[in-house]
Amino acid sequence: MDTRTLSYDFGIGNMPLIGHTIGKAFDETVRKFPDREAYVSRHQGIRWTYSELKEKVDAFAAGLIALGLVPGDRIGIWSPNKIEWIVTQFATAKAGLIQVNINPAYRLHELEYALNKSGCKAIITSDVFKTSHYLEMLRELCPELDRATPGDLHAEKIPALRAVIRMDSEKTPGMYNFAEIYGLGQATHVERLKALEETLQFDDPINIQFTSGTTGSPKGATLSHHNILNNANTCKASLRLTEKDRVCVPVPMYHCFGMVMCSLANVLAGATSIFSSDSYDPQTVLETVTEEKCTVLHGVPTMFIAELEHPDFEKSDLRHLRTGFIGGAPCPVEVMKQILDRMNMKEITIAYGMTELSPVVTTTALDDSLDRRTSTIGRAQPYQEVKIIDESGQVVPIGAPGELCVRGYNVMVGYWDDAERTGEAIDAAGWMHTGDQAKMDAHGYMNIVGRIKDMVIRGGENIYPREIEEFLFQHPKVQDVQVFGVPDPKFGEELCAWVKLREETTATEEEIREFCEGKITHFKIPRHIRFVESFPMTVTGKVQKFAMREQMRAELNLAEAQTA
Repeated sequence: MDTRTLSYDFGIGNMPLIGHTIGKAFDETVRKFPDREAYVSRHQGIRWTYSELKEKVDAFAAGLIALGLVPGDRIGIWSPNKIEWIVTQFATAKAGLIQVNINPAYRLHELEYALNKSGCKAIITSDVFKTSHYLEMLRELCPELDRATPGDLHAEKIPALRAVIRMDSEKTPGMYNFAEIYGLGQATHVERLKALEETLQFDDPINIQFTSGTTGSPKGATLSHHNILNNANTCKASLRLTEKDRVCVPVPMYHCFGMVMCSLANVLAGATSIFSSDSYDPQTVLETVTEEKCTVLHGVPTMFIAELEHPDFEKSDLRHLRTGFIGGAPCPVEVMKQILDRMNMKEITIAYGMTELSPVVTTTALDDSLDRRTSTIGRAQPYQEVKIIDESGQVVPIGAPGELCVRGYNVMVGYWDDAERTGEAIDAAGWMHTGDQAKMDAHGYMNIVGRIKDMVIRGGENIYPREIEEFLFQHPKVQDVQVFGVPDPKFGEELCAWVKLREETTATEEEIREFCEGKITHFKIPRHIRFVESFPMTVTGKVQKFAMREQMRAELNLAEAQTA
């Protein structure tokens, strides 16, 4: 019988932490399962075994070394889900480079910031994705590309950038083609790559993932081999993945969900990863699960809702499915029950985490009761501690709300080149302050009950209103603006902006949205816009966003969804 009285818990591990690099872990799997299917990219018509993937990864890593990149250099990747993403993920790890994940939806302003903040020396990019014309944007940022020798770019706006590597076979001035890099490595570069196997350390940073920032600019959460390799290993254990599993991966690779919980966890198990398409589409997911006999399917709640409601759902063959992670946003309890029953996913698992924590902190267990699996976020994963504190930093009693803090191997190295915000997030005792408000029961099971920070979660994407506010302040007619989240039945939350215009000016909602289009990511553009004369304030002059939210809920007749 658990007799705890305070909201503190820790996960007990039955397997040791991994004490080597991603490159070594990858090679171990290849030795075990050389002929097993490793990755399938259905939209590209590609199927590679683990030995075929290793050949590509090693050649590409040697090619990156031939470009003059050395351990610690940053290299960006800006692309939807493609097989090139996977080659890059493991090749950069083997070469000791720090891969910078750039959101495929980024526009000019965000791209420029990410490249300069991280000091990328190279970027690997797709050509086009939906309405994003990557090559056009890069050429707009770096007009010097048109007359540059590939690998020797000197751009005024992106001074550190030297090489641009584009996917697909068309030629673009100043850029390498992805396939060219495979052939650049000579014997000396291959030897250098082999030597790196023994010199790279598991605490070396390996990945930078930009998350929206409360002060208006994204923060580069920096993760090490040790962070993400061990988190992937606990994910593998949580789902009991083996080399016999076939995993449908509809979530984006640029996010920890795709990169760690899917790709890396699958490699550790020797499982097969299958891209249903370059971006999420419920029909292709159902087709992939049916035709590839997938046993595992991941997603955020909105993805599962779209699949359950799709016209092709009833004729899809989901009988091979058994498990998967559902995360990224709170999941409505009724949706969770439908996933269990109608999708045959009897072992579906709720996961909670954040990029800064590599990312998974808590999960439900496969043998948990139905109530716990549908109404909590589970308990702490192995080798992680969790506590819930009040505003003074004291651990709160069981059942009381407070801020969730996490400590363990998975806490990020820090925010890239930002000691101040790193210090705000990680305290002197090593606890990461999540900004999420949680409650813990007497057995260590938790629920997220709110957010201390001003964050909005829209369809699994974390959005900080301050970033959008600072952008909208650039509009010449905007005097003041407050951005906040309101409930939404499809995405969980949607953005709403209250705009105070300058005197003697007028504007329309469409004018504000047009100002945003092409400059910030589409999901950061407020869906609801209201023009106001003033904002509700406290007597001390602080804006009351909760009052705005309540007013909009009433105006739009919105209700909060019941969530796990």
